[in-house]
Amino acid sequence: MTRVLRRQRGEGFTLLEVMIALAILAVGLAAVIRTTSSAVGNAVYLRESTLAHWVAMNKIAEVQLQKDWPSVGVTKGTAEFASHEWLWESAIIETEEPKVHRIDVTVYANKGEKEPLAKLVAYVEQPLQQ
Repeated sequence: MTRVLRRQRGEGFTLLEVMIALAILAVGLAAVIRTTSSAVGNAVYLRESTLAHWVAMNKIAEVQLQKDWPSVGVTKGTAEFASHEWLWESAIIETEEPKVHRIDVTVYANKGEKEPLAKLVAYVEQPLQQ
């Protein structure tokens, strides 16, 4: 009464079926890896551009809080922020309104980069004479 299981011809998968299944699996895994890699790259870019934006906002706040009227011209420097040294460039430009200057701040992640991570424009009013 014991039944012996025997493998009969025609049962199981052929080599061709296994190869097709592996090919489908490989294509699916490649798509998952590509999507994950893209998501990680986007997250890194968003983090860096957000930090660069904050650096630019800090530079603008420094100029706006100065007691002296900023002189027209371009200044460059570095700022330590979030364990990274950022390169910034600030251009102070005259406007049609004589008591208002425009401030353009550009922030780069590394030296030699052509594309900035952040660009901000702000305006500062001449301080009142005391």
